[in-house]
Amino acid sequence: MKVSFYGVRGCIPSPGAEFNRYGGNTMCVTVEGEAGELLVLDAGTGVIELGKRLMAGAFGRGEGEASLFLTHAHWDHIQGFPFFVPVYVPGNHIQVFGPNSSPQMLESILEGQMNPHFMPIQSLGNLGANIELRSLMADEGVSVGALKVCAHSVPHGTMESLALKIEEGDTRVVFVPDAGYEADALEPSLRSFYQGADLLIHDTTYTSEDRATRISRGYASAEIAASVAAQCGVRCLVPIHYDQDYTDEQVDALVERCREVLDSSPGGASVDLVAAKESLVLDVPQK
Repeated sequence: MKVSFYGVRGCIPSPGAEFNRYGGNTMCVTVEGEAGELLVLDAGTGVIELGKRLMAGAFGRGEGEASLFLTHAHWDHIQGFPFFVPVYVPGNHIQVFGPNSSPQMLESILEGQMNPHFMPIQSLGNLGANIELRSLMADEGVSVGALKVCAHSVPHGTMESLALKIEEGDTRVVFVPDAGYEADALEPSLRSFYQGADLLIHDTTYTSEDRATRISRGYASAEIAASVAAQCGVRCLVPIHYDQDYTDEQVDALVERCREVLDSSPGGASVDLVAAKESLVLDVPQK
């Protein structure tokens, strides 16, 4: 599998020179299978650049296929969707999976941000591509070619988000961009869901000090992300979803905290650490 990062920020985009190294776009990650299957994980503003790149290939000819998985519908996970150029090209086929009890509920959420009070492009019906909306509940799984995608609920403030696990053969990538739990209170089922992942792409929004003053927002700290990675014996931790106000230097310090906690935790010293940033591409080989 190949994992590429297009947006790594939480809440709102962060323009400006002090954010250039990690990037200022909100959440969007892709996973590509060995046979070319394309999964798009969340559709924050990072999905806009992804769309531009895809137009150079099959999507520009109206021959593209992709599956978009939304972990939840906060703005930083959906706000790029109306500007994802491939959705306007007839012939493209895009499945959209969301954490709702029905496709109708997902449709109402996506339609809501395209209300004429917010933007001039009105209605999913005006998009040229074939858009198929599908619900994805916790403990459900779907297959996209040889890729298997499973979901697990994660607490996130007053609501829940989804953690996603993508498997191809024995290779496992786990994506959990929003997580409002404590490391010492991780549910056994969630620990099992993360266990032994080759990549754990985990919410690392705050330092523990900042998190303590914003606990109701339902995000994780560097300390929580590193502790969970060590507990679950993952091969590599990828911190993501940095607070929009953290400069590149502050994110550097956040990642350093992750390394310190890993090195001081049982089993953590063997966990690799790669900080998410725009344009990062990670190849996860088959075992």
